[in-house]
Amino acid sequence: MADVTVRYYAGARAAAGVETDVIHGVRTVEDALRRVRELRTGIDRLLPACSLLLNGVAVRDQQSTLGENFLSGERGAQVLLDVLPPFAGG
Repeated sequence: MADVTVRYYAGARAAAGVETDVIHGVRTVEDALRRVRELRTGIDRLLPACSLLLNGVAVRDQQSTLGENFLSGERGAQVLLDVLPPFAGG
């Protein structure tokens, strides 16, 4: 099980009402998102449209496993899950 720092950007930050959350004891991205929905009910409608980055890498499979050494190979490495809302512009 991992501890994950969830960082919210732009409209996701506004919907969540905070910049970050630390989620403890989750195994997958799906588990982390379930906790986010419990903590930040304002983000529930926006979350399905958001892009997710797991330690800087786009993740589409919510069954992706989180772990202490995800990507970095270091024991105790921080796991970051970035929540990015859809962006528009030209």
